Amino acid sequence: MYTKQEIIIRSHREGHSQRKIARDLHISRKTVKKYLDEHASCLQSSTYKEKAHSGNLSLQPVYRLSRARSKLKLTREVESAIDNLLAVNEQKKAQGLVKQMLKKKDILEQLHLQGFDIGYTTVCNYIAGKENRQKPKEAFIRQSYNPGESCEFDWGEIKLLIGGKWRKFHLAVFTGAYSNYRQAYIYHGQDTLSFQESHVRFFASVGGVYPRMVYDNMRVAVARFVGRHEKEPTRALLEMRAHYGFTHRFCNAYRGNEKGHVERSVEYVRRKAFALKDDFETLEQASSHLSRILKDLNGRKQQGYGKSAEELFVQEVPVLMPHPASELICSEQIQLRVDKYATVCYRTNRYSVPDNLVGKFVEMKASSRSVELYHGEERVGLHARSYGKHEWVVHIAHYLSTFQRKPGALAGSVALAQSGYLKKLYLDFFSHQPREFIGLLSFCHERKISQQRLEETVARLLDCPCVSLSVEKLRALLGNTIEQAPSVPQDTICTMAQRQLAYITGLMA
Repeated sequence: MYTKQEIIIRSHREGHSQRKIARDLHISRKTVKKYLDEHASCLQSSTYKEKAHSGNLSLQPVYRLSRARSKLKLTREVESAIDNLLAVNEQKKAQGLVKQMLKKKDILEQLHLQGFDIGYTTVCNYIAGKENRQKPKEAFIRQSYNPGESCEFDWGEIKLLIGGKWRKFHLAVFTGAYSNYRQAYIYHGQDTLSFQESHVRFFASVGGVYPRMVYDNMRVAVARFVGRHEKEPTRALLEMRAHYGFTHRFCNAYRGNEKGHVERSVEYVRRKAFALKDDFETLEQASSHLSRILKDLNGRKQQGYGKSAEELFVQEVPVLMPHPASELICSEQIQLRVDKYATVCYRTNRYSVPDNLVGKFVEMKASSRSVELYHGEERVGLHARSYGKHEWVVHIAHYLSTFQRKPGALAGSVALAQSGYLKKLYLDFFSHQPREFIGLLSFCHERKISQQRLEETVARLLDCPCVSLSVEKLRALLGNTIEQAPSVPQDTICTMAQRQLAYITGLMA
């Protein structure tokens, strides 16, 4: 552009010849002539000479090819060969053999075998251009929603560093279609119990029920497809519908835009909550962190609305359906037989029960967080649910009767290994007295002495340098109970005080 301006200025203002301009600027005289001819033509065709003169000086030079450059590699023969291979893909797609279709790199390999010298990028560009010509861009219709009309639900996967180990979790995300009010909860998996429990927690937190819930084709919501468009809901979804009274709508397959609020919310919440911080000691800490982030996000002003999600949600609360008086019970109940290790197996993991129940049946009540075990009407076990594979979750108190008969089995037992403080106490002070240590544990279990009280008692003895730690001293201290005097009702105290005052008054009279 600079050369074009210089040529015109030197010719019209300074009166230089074409040869001198070409010689001074070190360019071809034909180039000089071309620019001067174009400028003269522009001036002749314009009514306003000065405006045309300044406008032509500011225009970038245009280089016109006398003829379009032909493609050197992508010849008609190559295009025909690619089209034939794409036709093979269409046939396989029609036959349902989608996984056996040729990929772009497979097409490139076939072209090389046919003797064509062509690159991968050229093949990809040709196929992409062909697809764009055949498939027009889709238009979408923006929807409007009334307050409290519907809420959208979806799952999202996250990876967190919990206690120094990377673990995969799942976000259950709810988004109000009108307000964009968001709530999310962390679960170990996308199973039925987590699906139901997340709804119980969400409806309890908002204090009401949205009339319509929107889902995609997730397995916990869709039992099976009936025809091309109909879907049969799962039993879990039907139970929630019956309890809370909402209706549901399923999106079409591969149509995430039909619930665009929550599709964006999953990515948005995941990025805002865990992009900068993903290291936590426990899952409870991660959940607390997520709650704080969501409170901040819901309190921010939304672009285009001028109000925050919380402010818009206030408009939804009055039109939500009332929350049921009782919560939906989210648990799986099954009957299991206790094996020789005094455990029951559930989802590949083992949970302990008292050793006197070996060979008997117990009822298991499993939720997304805990496992409860019942024998008859009595609860005989309560464990945090494990989501690992082939793990043992045991309480040492369940094996005290067996340990009393087999004290040598204590040191290497899984029950002691999982006991934390008790294991350290045993190894530090009682490793040569397993029978006495088991007796101490039985004493604490029978008298319902908590581990916290045991720790405090051990600490008191260790603070006295002249006193050694022994089972007898621990039992003596733990067995002491502080007797409290019976409390006298306030009216009795008042009555006695009044009598004494009356007696003293009589003596002084």
